[in-house]
Parts: sequence; C-alpha cells; structure tokens
Amino acid sequence: MTVLKTSLRNFLAHKGRMALSAVAVLLSVAFVSGTLVFSDTMNTTFDKLFASTAADVTVKPASPKEGEGRPRTGRPEALPASLVEKVRAAEGARAVQGGVITTAVTVVNSRDENVGPTSGAPTMAGNWSADDLRSFEIASGREPRGPGDVVVDETTAEKNHLRIGDELRTISVTGDFTAKISGIAAFKVTNPGATVVWYDTATAQRELLGKEGLFTHITVDAAPGVSDDTLKKRIAANVGSGYELRTAAESADAGREDIGSFLDVMKYALLGFAGIAFLVGIFLIVNTFSMLVAQRTREIGLMRAIGSSRRQINRSVLVEALLLGVVGSVAGVAAGVGLAVGLMKIMSSMGMELSTEDLTVAWTTPVAGLALGVFVTLLAAFVPARRAAKISPMAALRDAGTPADAKAGRVRAVLGLLLTAVGGGALWLASRSDESGPGSMFLGLGIVLSLLGFVVVGPLLAGGVVRVLGALVLRVFGPIGRMAERNALRNPRRTGATGAALMIGLALVACLSVVGSSMVASATEELDRTVGTDFIIETTNGQPIVPQAEAAVTKTAGLDHVTRYKAVEATVTDPRGKAVKNGVVAADPTYAGDLRRDTTAGTLSDAYGPDAMSVGTTYAAEHHVKIGDTLTVAFTGGKQTKLRVAAITSDDNNIDKGAMYTSIETAEKYVSADRMPSLIVFAAAEDGRVDAAYTALKKALKPYPQYKVSNQADYKKTLQDQVGQLLNMVYGLLALAIIVAVLGVVNTLALSVVERTREIGLMRAIGLSRRQLRRMIRLESVVIALFGALLGLGLGMAWGAAAQQLLALEGLRVLDIPWPTILGVFAGSALVGLLAALIPAFRAGRLNVLTAIATD
Repeated sequence: MTVLKTSLRNFLAHKGRMALSAVAVLLSVAFVSGTLVFSDTMNTTFDKLFASTAADVTVKPASPKEGEGRPRTGRPEALPASLVEKVRAAEGARAVQGGVITTAVTVVNSRDENVGPTSGAPTMAGNWSADDLRSFEIASGREPRGPGDVVVDETTAEKNHLRIGDELRTISVTGDFTAKISGIAAFKVTNPGATVVWYDTATAQRELLGKEGLFTHITVDAAPGVSDDTLKKRIAANVGSGYELRTAAESADAGREDIGSFLDVMKYALLGFAGIAFLVGIFLIVNTFSMLVAQRTREIGLMRAIGSSRRQINRSVLVEALLLGVVGSVAGVAAGVGLAVGLMKIMSSMGMELSTEDLTVAWTTPVAGLALGVFVTLLAAFVPARRAAKISPMAALRDAGTPADAKAGRVRAVLGLLLTAVGGGALWLASRSDESGPGSMFLGLGIVLSLLGFVVVGPLLAGGVVRVLGALVLRVFGPIGRMAERNALRNPRRTGATGAALMIGLALVACLSVVGSSMVASATEELDRTVGTDFIIETTNGQPIVPQAEAAVTKTAGLDHVTRYKAVEATVTDPRGKAVKNGVVAADPTYAGDLRRDTTAGTLSDAYGPDAMSVGTTYAAEHHVKIGDTLTVAFTGGKQTKLRVAAITSDDNNIDKGAMYTSIETAEKYVSADRMPSLIVFAAAEDGRVDAAYTALKKALKPYPQYKVSNQADYKKTLQDQVGQLLNMVYGLLALAIIVAVLGVVNTLALSVVERTREIGLMRAIGLSRRQLRRMIRLESVVIALFGALLGLGLGMAWGAAAQQLLALEGLRVLDIPWPTILGVFAGSALVGLLAALIPAFRAGRLNVLTAIATD
C-alpha cells in the first residue's frame, strides 16, 4: 500500500511531465480502437444489408469450377423462366419470385453524366418485384409499369439532383435504352454507396439479358413451419443439378466473404500504422521515465536509505507507468470512437455511406485498447524502472544524476553495430536475389535488423552526426549555437532515443517514396519502349467496352486503325499432354505494332494468322514448346481446337508478360463473339492528325462516360496520380507516428529544461538574455530533429533501393530517388524541430532567475 501511495503521489506531482506521454498512449490506443470500431461498424452495415436482402432460399446458376472465373462478357449468367414453376412446385415454397440483377451497366443522365458511384461501389440494375420490398420502399412516385419507367434509389437521386420525370439512359452490352424516373425508392437499411435502378420485369429481361424469358436468380420464401434447410433440399430435388441453392444464412455468409477481404485489408493496414505509432510511443515513454528517474535520483536514494528495497523502487516506477497507461488508454478508447466516426465521415465523402446508427462498439474493443496501451506503457517503463532500482543510497546522495554505465555503453555499441551489419547484409542479399520468395525474406529481415541496429547504435551515432550537423547548421549562430550543440551531446542516449522516434516514421516515408518513384519511372520507361499506339481507350468501372462504344471509336475520323483487345480463359495442353489454365489474348493483327514485343523465335505477326498463336518464353521453356508445335486449346464456354505456335515472345517485360496471342478471327471460330467483349481498344491516328483525332475520339465517347481516352502523356500522368494518391494516403497514416515522435521531442526538451533549471538560472545571471535562451533551446530541438531525419531518410533510401532491386524481377527496373521529396522532408524536419521547441523555450524564458539558481 505504501508503494501505491508513493507512486500515486509522484504521478500527481509530475502530471505535467507525464502529459505528453499520456497523449502518445492516447493517440496510439485511439488509432487501434477507432480502427476496430470502424471495421465492426462496416461489418454491421453489411450484415444488416445482407440479412435484409437475402430470401429464405435463393436459386442461381451454378458457380464456375475451381480455378475458372466467369468470363467478363458484360452479361450475367441466366436461368430459364420455366424454372420458376419447378421451384414453386416444391412443398413449403410460399412465395416465389424470378429476379434480374446485373452490375455490368452504366446509368447516365440527360447530360451524359454517370450517376453511379465513383468509389468502387457497384451500379446495380434489375427488375422491380415484391421481393424488393424486403429492403426498399417507394418514397415517392410509383413502381415501374412499362418500358418507359425506371425507379432509382433515394441516395443516388439526392446526390445527382434527380426528380420524378427525369430521363435516364442505361448502357449495357445489349444496347442503350432510356426511361423516365417514375419513382424513388429508399433503403430500409444503410446503403453503403451502391446505385440501384429498377425496371419492369419484361424490360429488365429484354434490355439487360438480351431477351425475355430469363432470370438471373429465383428467390423463395418458406411457408410457416418449414426451415430454410428443408426447403432448400426440396427445391434441389425438384430442379435437379446444375444450379446453386443457398439459404438466407448461406447467402449472408457469401456476401460477408465477398466483402470480407476488402474489409480485412483495410483493418489490418490501419492496425499496422497503429503499431508503428505504438513503437514510436515506446521511445517517448522510455525517455520520459528515464529523465524522471534521473531527476529523482536523490529522492530515490533517500527512499533506499530509509529502508525501501530495490523491488519496491522498481514496483513504484512500474505503478506510475501503470497509472499512465490506464489514464492514456481510457482516454484513447473514448477518442477512438470519435476517430471511427471521423473515418465514417471521410468514407461517406468518398462515396461509401456509413451511418452512425450502425456504430458498433464491441466489448473486445475497449478491452483490447486498454490491454495494449497498458502493456506497451509497462514495457517501455521496464528498463527505467530497473535502472532506478539499481541506484545505491550513497551514490544517490553524492550525485545529482544517475552515473553512466560505461560497460553497458560498450555492449550497446557492439550490439548495435552487429545488428546494423547483419541487417545491411540481408538487404544486400535481397537486392542480389534471383527469386522473389527468398529475396522477400531477406528484405524483411534486413529492414527489421537494420532498424533495430540504428535504434541501438543511435547514441553512438549521435556524437558524430550532431557534431557534423552543428558545424553545418549551428555554428553560424555563434556561442548560442555551440551551447545548443553541447546540450544535444550532453546525453547521447537521450538524443539517440528522441531521434530514433522520428527516424522510424521518416524511414518509412523515404522507403515508400523511393519505391513509388521507381514504379512510375519504370512504368514510364516501359511505356516509351513498348507502346506504339497513339490512344488507349479503357474502362473506368471495370466493365468491358460495349459494342456501341466500340463502333463509335471505329467511326471516328482521322484514325489510321483501331485495335480490339479481348481475353478468354482456356485450358492449354502441350504436345506432351500437360494442361494448364491460362488466359489467351485475342486481338486484331495491328496489335503487333501497337505493343512492341520482342520475339525469341518466329514472327509475332504470324501468330495472328489462321489457327495460329504465340506463347511466352517462360511457358515455352517449361513445356518444351518450339515453333511449329501444335497446342490443344479448350476455350472456356467454347470449343476445343488445335493451334500452331507461330511465335515465342520474350517475357522480359511487364506489359502482357507471359501472354498468349491469337487473332480475334481465330478465337471467334471457337468462342461466341458475345462471350468475348473488348476489354481495351487501341487507336492510331493518321499522319499529322494526332491532335484532331484525339479531340474527335473524346467527342465520340462523350455519351459513354465510363470510358477514358488517353494518349501516352495522359496515361503516364494517370499512373503518376494513382501512385501519388496511394503514397499520400500512406503518408497521412504515417503522420500519426510522426506526431507522436514530435511529442517526444517536446517532452524531451520540456523535461530537459526542468533538469537544467539551476544551470539556466546561472546562465541568465551571467548575462544570457531570454531571447538567446529561447534560441538555444530551439536550435537544440532543430539539431535533434535533423539527426533523426538524417538517420531515417538514409535508412529508408537503403530499404527502398533494396526493394526496387528485388522488384526488378517483376519489371521494376528503374531506380529513381525522389530527391525533391527527400530534401523537402529533411528541411521540413528542421521546421518540425523548431515548432516542437516553442513551448519548452517559452517556459524556459519565463523562469525566475533567483528561483532557478536556488533550485537543487
């Protein structure tokens, strides 16, 4: 009880000094708790959606076999309408509805603007039936009654300012058709962001499936007293094989599985960044308790002199850490709920609607937050607590601070250098690896060991690096700069730990910057080397290019040729009988010029001849295939045939790596044309008409906003923007770790000012002005921040360079160091150090000289 009272008294007496450490714990726990609440809320939203839309039993076309995906035809698989009667005949089937639903559509308004989401959520079109009343209700207007009617969901109507009577055009592979809004339907549960439109059944069948008499699914409600499983078995007996039947629970589980991978990636990515923040927070807490122990050396010595045991001293410090962890974690859990709401607002602004009505705080969230926050705090305080317990009564009464352990310093230096050397060696092995698997292992090992090595050897590096930085940055400020340099060198262990906290975040920033910049440079180099076409027309929503848009491209004036690019799944069997599932690219012969591919044997243009094809060098080597060999190709959804190998293309590239080519004319002899829509269309302009053709293409495709026309400059910019957006998002998440590191700098300086109170008073007494004192503390902060930045940026560039060399196996051949970013971050670190010192410098300047001198 005495230990607890003493710890509580010390904690309250130094609560100001503990505040920033508590904020670090709070931020880290808030990130973990917020991520858990956010992901649980998303799960709740989708669970409610799946539960409200799932019928007791649903009948669908059979799923493709394992390893075979559904071909991207733009047309969903369908069931014959006659199957409805077989289902209805099953005992216990109370209500049976045939349904049509497809996501391979684009809906535009009268100004040819896409009214669907741009966030990745789908646009769904189908028929309105009584089954839709499970999850929707007509908020205004009426249901569709004929080919000229369409109902749209309320969220989409509000976002696009749609009203009853407005005209919408729906684009699918079967053609375009228009209808006027007859009604607006509201979700009974939260709409995560999808756009939904409904037509009458006959229109939906004809326009979305190509003809009447087809459904994509059949929903069945069970009669009272009949379980879903029982009804499923009875329906299966009636309809026979070739169909997939799911109960409501199975449909909900399938929906969760489909969305689960996306949610898990987001969840674990956010938790990863929270882990980085926790790691940085450990340095802050270690520094805080180390400095508090040093400042209370006399006090601890007195406690030892009057009978306190080492265990009691150790326990006293750990109890203070426990109190810090509990306070910070409790506040962090509460802040995490607010953070989750903020993330929901951000996602809503991006198109994924999440309602606070679904806010879910599971009991595991506060437990995990508290446990993690307390554990990390106790772990960080363990070493300072042990150091406090080792203080002898006489040494404490003689000295105002803890004596340095020279032996421990030497051991630390040797261990740090050893870890750094082994980590550097692993990075070198990763950069020289010929296989991505072992190389990835070496890369991960190198990153971890080199990071640990720099953390451990930080105090040893601090002496030399700070002196160099002092000579370059601080000496221009005269004696004040030299005093700031000496203050930073006074305790290398403290400077090293403070700089290490900033080093971790900036090392990740530098590494990702190098990899991202190298990705863009490599892709740009490969585009310049291999792409010979002028224009690329591709989809922005993942759907194939519809025939009417393809026709619009073909009719555009000023084009020399248009190349269609299609893909079909097939099973390819070599002359020895070994079969593999592989995609076959069917393209027009002009593709040989639009994408320049080197061949190791044969001529690529010959592969576009009748019943001919090409293979990649990897396939040819593994299957012992040579020019003139005949391969058996069984097209998925089509016929089997034999094709002659007319060319072997080099796989020393990233675009279409490993592709097998054949002509569209050949493929269409064995696969129905409607099962092979174009995925991309390439176009080349006539000589001297590039600009005119570019303008004409954009105009021709204006009615089809789901497609984007790009010249090579546009394509490169799009790639650069995509990588830039991803990096900016990562930088935003890493900002939390950097904020915690900045708090560490502030805390170190604040506690350092307290530690040097008497010294500051003496300097003021002999003539140091307040302005000079504040400048000295600011410069000390700047040099510590630059020390951390220099280590972090150097380490991160080494990681990035090793990663690029490993990724060169996948085509990332160009190493590009983004020097403007690196130098900008380094300069920004000086600004961060300057801002971090404002409050400690202000407080130091306000110290009363006589009171400071009298401080013991």
